[in-house]
Amino acid sequence: MFTTPEEAEQAFYEAMRTADLGMMMRVWADEEVICVHPGGLRTVGHDALQSTWQQIFASGPIQVMPLQPMIITSVMSSVHVLIEQITVDTPQGRQTSLCYTTNVFHKSPSGWKMILHHASQAPQEAGLFDLQDRPDTLH
Repeated sequence: MFTTPEEAEQAFYEAMRTADLGMMMRVWADEEVICVHPGGLRTVGHDALQSTWQQIFASGPIQVMPLQPMIITSVMSSVHVLIEQITVDTPQGRQTSLCYTTNVFHKSPSGWKMILHHASQAPQEAGLFDLQDRPDTLH
């Protein structure tokens, strides 16, 4: 049972780093779930979700680092918008790519669980030049 959305998110990324399908599936809610991988189709429901992660983990662990989280939390839900830095070894050496990611968590009697993971390719400059609101008045 995850007592905070941050704890659930930490388990999500640990499951990716260790290619642990069991841990990955424990992060997801019992209700309807949706996952969109970069450049992939929308995956809806537990069976489809498990199948997709099983295919991804067949290639081994994923070197992923969540960066610059922006978190909006209410009593029963938490939305995390962040950048994922994914590193892969290729014949040309180590390559790094970035994804803009949204993770949504709901609180239930069984704790905080993920209901949505949506990642899309981000430009290599992501994070350096992200636009953010700046207050007009300094206090």
